[in-house]
Amino acid sequence: MTQLDGITKPKTKRSKRFLENRLPKLSEDLKSAMIMKGGNTSETVTQALKDVYSLKKPNAVLYKKKNITRPFEDSTSLEFFSKKTDCSLFLFGSHNKKRPNNLIFGRMFDFHVLDMVELGIEKYVPLKQFKAETCPEGTKPMLVFAGEAFSMDSELKRLKSLLIDFFRGPKVDGVRLAGLEHVLHFTALDGRIYMRSYRCMLKKSGCRTPRIELEEMGPSIDFVMRRTHLASEQLYQLALRQPRALKPKKKKNISHDVFGTKFGRVHMQKQDLSKLQTRKMKGLRKRRGETGAQDESTAPKVLKES
Repeated sequence: MTQLDGITKPKTKRSKRFLENRLPKLSEDLKSAMIMKGGNTSETVTQALKDVYSLKKPNAVLYKKKNITRPFEDSTSLEFFSKKTDCSLFLFGSHNKKRPNNLIFGRMFDFHVLDMVELGIEKYVPLKQFKAETCPEGTKPMLVFAGEAFSMDSELKRLKSLLIDFFRGPKVDGVRLAGLEHVLHFTALDGRIYMRSYRCMLKKSGCRTPRIELEEMGPSIDFVMRRTHLASEQLYQLALRQPRALKPKKKKNISHDVFGTKFGRVHMQKQDLSKLQTRKMKGLRKRRGETGAQDESTAPKVLKES
């Protein structure tokens, strides 16, 4: 590929297909994450990165070599790797005396850092210490957020959106009951965030609806929130904008409720109830003589002058 005046021109068909695949699309591809460690890391951080990678597979790239960078001071190297691997999510691990056992969750918009949240690991139980059976690779997890702080605090609101973006998996039209195997639970309490991972098991209950049991399968991490780098409200709204072709067209007299139920309104002319056809019964039939007498009694009378 040659680059002239900032425009990349492909020389081969393979490079042309590569550039066409990177062009903006109406329906973007599944978001992938790159997981990397900094110049100085601890065993806790290294193992935590591997465990998160095992939950995120196959939509993740794990870098085993160290990358000497500081995302909050200079994010150019992260943006370079994001463009190289076509990943819009990242997880960066580091360790130092001032901020021990550090994890940075972040996401990109147009290959530039949009949001970054720094979380410190206070307590960690790795995946290998749990004896429970793990879920198959690529299982779409059910995300549960508990705690009023996720809806009250502006920073935790953005962190909730970031975690949903990071762990939600592929978009699907329908999920079978047996496919709901993995539960990721996040709890915000007393300035800390507790992350727990469970395996959902369907047991026999003696009726049609199965009995559900949760078994912790790991990893188990207690986070404390540290530094944040959040996008401005204007940039955040720009990142959320959808193309017009994907927006559903509004149809007249059709509405939906919170649960997605479709309601329709029908406009009709005023109905004449006297001509309404009712159920035919022998007791309601009119005799021939009664109809004529009833017509004469209901007819208007004309008064004659004497």
